[in-house]
Amino acid sequence: MRVCRWAERAWDAPAIVARQLGVKRRRWDTVVVEVDPEALEARAVFGERALDSDCRHVVEHAPLEFAFYRDCLPHPGYPWRYVREAIHDADDRGLIETRRGKNGRIELRRKWRYPDWVSRLVAIENKPDLDASAARALAPQIERDVALGLADEVWVATRATGERVEPALLERLPVEAGILAVGGESVDIAWHATSLATEEPGTRILENPDPPSAARFEYVSPEWKAEKRQGIAERAYEKGWRSFVEHMRTDCRHFRIRDPDLPLPYCAAKGRHVTPRECASRCGELSPEPPAWRTRGWPIEGGPGKAVKRLLKRQRERYR
Repeated sequence: MRVCRWAERAWDAPAIVARQLGVKRRRWDTVVVEVDPEALEARAVFGERALDSDCRHVVEHAPLEFAFYRDCLPHPGYPWRYVREAIHDADDRGLIETRRGKNGRIELRRKWRYPDWVSRLVAIENKPDLDASAARALAPQIERDVALGLADEVWVATRATGERVEPALLERLPVEAGILAVGGESVDIAWHATSLATEEPGTRILENPDPPSAARFEYVSPEWKAEKRQGIAERAYEKGWRSFVEHMRTDCRHFRIRDPDLPLPYCAAKGRHVTPRECASRCGELSPEPPAWRTRGWPIEGGPGKAVKRLLKRQRERYR
């Protein structure tokens, strides 16, 4: 979350920052989506919720004038009944207009053009204690990220040691991956990342045995990568990185956001910042707010826990 906060404040280009996003076989700790500001503004008319691949297929290909959906939408590669479900979902969300044509056939037309609002995608893997054993375990995964080329850049964030040469630079990580040295309130670039070929076919490494022998792999098309990149960006648009609060016990007496400008979860019982894994129902220090706190205000607004969620939601919406 410190890396997310740094990226949101210090990134050179306009960007949206999110946590724990990726594809089925890979999920990154931090994702930075660089955006075209004007196109992002045009994206806002489609609402705050993410558009999944089925919904985007409908919105992107909806015609200017009413037409039968099978005549105007390209075949998606899966049964048309799922397309009809996506059309109804898009209509319910006000993203397109529909009507019943001849013989009750579903016709649709566009309300707005879906913009190309994503410029670049940057993936950051967080590994605070990057010792030799951790680097050996991480290196194959970073090699897969580089070979696939789904993100424009791949970085590894590790705890700064203050040494003249950061130990992470001496580990056997792919040279294409950048390295961030994360201190208390600062993040320094120890090694710059190489831009990857996102618009070319990528290589998905399925198996890379140790000791080295023949690896199993398959190629993925640029179209597959473009679709997955857009899906990741849409989820980042909806979630942001402050969504951590949705999985934590904000209703606990000990939960704090001590500084709104540094919106990191703090536990008064533990006396330190905590992770979502630590702040859960199984925590031994959990002490839920009394019912009287949750019924303050009219209409019922809830206690401090609800206020924390509203604060972070406002911050997320304001930044977006």
